[in-house]
Formats: sequence, C-alpha cells, structure tokens
Amino acid sequence: MRGSLPEDLRDVLPRAELDVEAALEKVRPICDDVRHRGAAAVRELTARFDGVEIASARVPAEALKGALAELDPRVRAALEESIRRARLVHRDQRRADVTTEVVPGGTVTERWVPVDRVGLYVPGGRAVYPSSVVMNVVPAQEAGVGSLAVASPAQKEFGGLPHPTILAACALLGVEEVYSVGGAQAVAMFAYGTEDCAPVTMVTGPGNIYVAAAKRLLKGVIGIDSEAGPTEIAILADETADPVHVAADLISQAEHDTIAAAVLVTTSAELADAVEKELPGQVSATKHSGRITEALSGKQSGIVLVSSIDDGLKVVDAYAAEHLEIHTAGAAAVAARVRNAGAIFVGTYAPVSLGDYLAGSNHVLPTGGCACHSSGLSVQSFLRGIHVVDYSRDALAGAAAHVSVLADAEDLPAHGAAIRARFDWRVPE
Repeated sequence: MRGSLPEDLRDVLPRAELDVEAALEKVRPICDDVRHRGAAAVRELTARFDGVEIASARVPAEALKGALAELDPRVRAALEESIRRARLVHRDQRRADVTTEVVPGGTVTERWVPVDRVGLYVPGGRAVYPSSVVMNVVPAQEAGVGSLAVASPAQKEFGGLPHPTILAACALLGVEEVYSVGGAQAVAMFAYGTEDCAPVTMVTGPGNIYVAAAKRLLKGVIGIDSEAGPTEIAILADETADPVHVAADLISQAEHDTIAAAVLVTTSAELADAVEKELPGQVSATKHSGRITEALSGKQSGIVLVSSIDDGLKVVDAYAAEHLEIHTAGAAAVAARVRNAGAIFVGTYAPVSLGDYLAGSNHVLPTGGCACHSSGLSVQSFLRGIHVVDYSRDALAGAAAHVSVLADAEDLPAHGAAIRARFDWRVPE
C-alpha cells in the first residue's frame, strides 16, 4: 500500500471470515429445543456435542470448593493478582447518578441501574480460560449485578464438569452458580431458563461461531455484549521496532486458533523482512506450532507496508483491531491518535499478553472491525441509564406552550392536550 491508499481500505485488508448467518440455521433448532424441553434438552445436547452424560447441568458446590483447594498455589496467586488489578480498573468505571436542573423546579436525573441477572460464558476447547472468568465476573460484580451465573463446556476428562481451573476461578470470585454447559445450548439455557437455571437478562463472554450465532438469534430475548469472532492483533510499527518482539506478539495471538488474525502494518520494509525471517524459528519452538502456522499463513493474516505513520494510522483505524500494539518512536503520541481499536497497547513493554491476563484492562473486546462502533466489556456493559423527570407545576407551565406547538407540528394533538389538561388555558391561535 505504498503510495496513495485505496478508498475501499477496509475491504482490502486481511480479515478472518466468520459466517454467522450460516451458523444461525444450525443453532436455531438447538435453541428451540432448549426453549421447549428445558433441562432435558440441555443434557441431551451436552451428550451429543461434548460426549458427556450429565445428571444435572449445575456444578455442585463441593466441586467448586474442591477445585480451589487443589489449585496450584502459583496459579492461585496469579489469578488473585489478576482479580485485584481488574477490580482497581473496573471499580473506577462506576457511574454516579447526575441531576441536572433544566429550569427552576424542573430536573432530569440520570440513574445508573445494573441489570438484574447475567449469564457469563467462558469458552472451553483448545485452551482453558480462567482469565475469561475474571474478565466477565469482575465488571459485573463492580456494576452491582445482583445475580450472576457462569457456564462453561462439560469436559469428559473431568467427569462432566468444566475444567477445574475454571471452577477454581469461580470460587475465588465468590461465584456459586456454575453450569457444565457450552455452545449455543448454554446461551439458550440462559435466555429461556430451565428447571436448573433461572433465565437471565443479559449474556456476555466470548465463544465460538455457534455461541456468536446463538447470541445473534436470541438478541432481544436477552441483551448481549457482542458477537465475538476470531481473535486478532494488529501491530503498527516503524523502523525502531524490535522484530523479535513483533514476531513474538503476532505468534501470541495466532496461538488461539487456526483462524486467528495477525496483521503487521509498518513503514519499514526492513522490519517487515526481519519479522518474516524471525517468525519460523519462534513458531517452531512453541507448543502449538501447527495451529500458529496455519493462522499466520491464512488470508486473515499478513504484512501491510505503508508510506508513513499517518497512512499507517488510517490503515489500523480502517481495520479496527481487537488488539492494537504501537511499536513506533513516540508510541504514546501515536496511540493517542488512534480512533478505532478494542484495546491499545503502547510500546515495547505493554504486549497484548499482558492485557490478556494482568494489565487490569478487560480482554473481552470487539472483533471483526466492530471496534469502530463498539467497546470492550466494562462496568458500563452491565448498567442502564434511566432518566427520572421531575417538574413542578410552574416548570411545566413554562414548557406547555412549546410542547403544544411541537405536538401540533408533528400532528400529534393529544400530546398537547395532555399538557393543557393540567391547566385552564389554551395555546393562542
């Protein structure tokens, strides 16, 4: 992309394909089955998709306590520090009620009220994600949500329970309501409720394409945070960047999935060449080299050469990455110019891996370019702003004529009549 940038910039950049529409037709009968047959459907679907027979989806309290008791002390210490840092950041996101006096005797107060009950989804499969327990639960708790439940897929090797590290993370956070359910059936269980699980008002958390499709299908029955797609990292770098660090960070996100996206945007052809030479050695030395190689060689990944940092900023804003790293001279100033990203990581010592676990930020972030209009999970995700209007008789009288005129202009005369009914007068002809 040296030279002038194409007008259809967003369309020509690498991007993973995620056909949620096609998945909708697969999840529709699953969700309908859970709606009509409840817990029996959840058990049968768990047997079909996870290969596990469960007597009940609810995880016993003893299993949560046992998982915490048996947790590796080093993992426990790391999770406790992750929780501590996440609480610091998310506690500062709390909103205060604000009252505005519009006119004497007329006020509007914005009250911030948490949703009543949330279902938090934690993926299982290629990896274990206790960090996702932290990232979902902490903002919900800090928002003041009164009732929350976690669902994570049943694991055959753990007797039909979620991975014990997931259970231990729930126990550390004081979550007592946990379910051995994954996929679309977990979203449907939360949305419609079953004999085991009361319905929720909102579902959050990342998942595979079937979780994303179920969220889209049931949006309206429940509120959702987003339709999370494959993870993605973009790195904006210049000649000052270290190719070893850049390669390592691209690999770190490609490790998640064969369709994970890793994109380098750089002004330096020399850096691009150095990163390409660095990648094979680092990939071969890591555990999931096959998965990473497929992700890095897929059409969703690549290197984009640009003429200037200004053009690089245009590219990364068009891409609107879930994770964006800045490896340039004056990285903080460059980061301040970014408009579209789920989270921005500034300089050499703030890699995405830090944000995944311990930065204090949230790692449940918009994917697929949705960062141009959506935010990551936060306390705000679980709050609703409610306007409370309180006007005295005199304050209403001062607005009455204007309301009547505007109501008539919109051909809604009963609106004006509702105002005039409170007073013994008419709007002058």
